[in-house]
Amino acid sequence: MPADAPPLSAGPRPSGVPQQFDSPRDRALYRRVPHREGVELYRAEIVDHAFAPHAHDAFGIGSVEWGVERFRYRGSEHLAGPGSLVLMDEDELHTGHAATAQGWRYRMVYIESATLRELTGQPVRRFAQPTVDDPALGRRVTAALDALWLGADDPLAFDSQLVLLAGELVARHGQGAAAAPAPGLAPSVLARVRDYIEAHLHEPMRLEDLAAQAGLSPFHFLRRFKQSTRHTPQVFVQARRGARAKALLARGLAPAEVAASVGLSDQPHLNRLLRRLYGITPGAYQRQLARAA
Repeated sequence: MPADAPPLSAGPRPSGVPQQFDSPRDRALYRRVPHREGVELYRAEIVDHAFAPHAHDAFGIGSVEWGVERFRYRGSEHLAGPGSLVLMDEDELHTGHAATAQGWRYRMVYIESATLRELTGQPVRRFAQPTVDDPALGRRVTAALDALWLGADDPLAFDSQLVLLAGELVARHGQGAAAAPAPGLAPSVLARVRDYIEAHLHEPMRLEDLAAQAGLSPFHFLRRFKQSTRHTPQVFVQARRGARAKALLARGLAPAEVAASVGLSDQPHLNRLLRRLYGITPGAYQRQLARAA
């Protein structure tokens, strides 16, 4: 488990999941998200423990990073190896133990049905199968679950990532036909949202703040915003912060002042953003402009 993992809130365990493992080779971490009810994050590395039959009051979406898990679910035995997806319905009893000597490492997000319905904008559909062998998708899901874990204190980033993850997995592997894509925002509404973003780049933004400009629920707004712009609000806001920061740097403002002006926590955060968006640090950008002048 990563040594720099953030502190966790313990949250209730389902029956069959121990408060503490007997073997020092078994580790599990839970995390609740303060701003989003009905969501719990989980990551574990299990070698020796065998989970007794237990259930979760939520749907589970996860991936196996390495190793192999064997579990019993709906009366059948299943294996989930490296890159496999693990898709659990709520209140469905299942077991779990290592199928190899090395054990297995995996990540999960548990989403209560009411929240999942909000996320996807459609009635909750049970998953067609509990495990899917798709290494490419499995790697993307692992990366998305890591992003959720690390971004739990950034509401806009977290909610954007959660909608993308839940929407794709339910559309791909939920039972029955998927709902039609949500329509985009009306041009006047999109303009109002963009104006709000520009006026509030200097402060943290929440999905609820943006949705209020459109008169929509947060997740309904997120889906319609993405349909209009092809990007989540988080990606759009970060792009606008980068563009604003670049303009302020060109005017000669100090990088630390620029970071605060565009709602970033500090200068290293600004460095990372500009390197990711433009391939250059604030200092290097200003030096190049000075040489050109």
